[in-house]
Amino acid sequence: MSETNTTILVVDDEERIRRLLRMYLEKEGYEIDEAENGEIALQKAVDHDYDLILLDLMLPGIDGIEVCARLRQVKSTPVIMLTAKGEEANRVQGFEVGTDDYVVKPFSPREVIYRVKAILRRSSATAYLSKDANSSNNIVFPHLVIEHDAHRVTAGGQEVTLTPKEYELLHYLAISPDKVFSREELLKDVWNYEFFGDLRTVDTHVKRLREKLNKVSPEAASMITTVWGVGYKLEVPK
Repeated sequence: MSETNTTILVVDDEERIRRLLRMYLEKEGYEIDEAENGEIALQKAVDHDYDLILLDLMLPGIDGIEVCARLRQVKSTPVIMLTAKGEEANRVQGFEVGTDDYVVKPFSPREVIYRVKAILRRSSATAYLSKDANSSNNIVFPHLVIEHDAHRVTAGGQEVTLTPKEYELLHYLAISPDKVFSREELLKDVWNYEFFGDLRTVDTHVKRLREKLNKVSPEAASMITTVWGVGYKLEVPK
């Protein structure tokens, strides 16, 4: 998989961290841009189509939470939040505003590269998908259509803009309709690693997913069903 022309915005107020991340990411062939505060980061993120943003939580001016929240009003660029230990509540808040993943400082550069590659692999709507796409990759329900090769979701006849993680969660539930998944299973399979954080991560993503679907199709939103004490499933209308 070629990384050519894949652009990443690195946002951190510490120059040494930006330099470290740039060094490791450029080694992988990515093109790197930088921002040292929230205002510059938001302006760049809106003006340019980055493939991914590495965003520090604690920034001077507007913090990473606010940057992500404002960005999500106009774009669904994948965001990995950089957080310090002991900021678990902030990480949950980050997921609520649309963060796709997070890395805890002090971090291993190898872990950052792993997470970057995992997000890019799953989030790209065109660059890394099979060129011989066919309709068999579409999932069609009465009120919900998922076109996997285009990463397009249509509910009630209207397209719904989802973050990469929201899309992946919906697709994962949809490929096994009526099957109940525990939060632990979803964290492991959708987030792609043994999660060491808070199970509310799943709840916040489900909540956001339902809200977005509900705006155009309450019927589609109601398909994502909570199975109390267990987890979630995508229920097909009978």
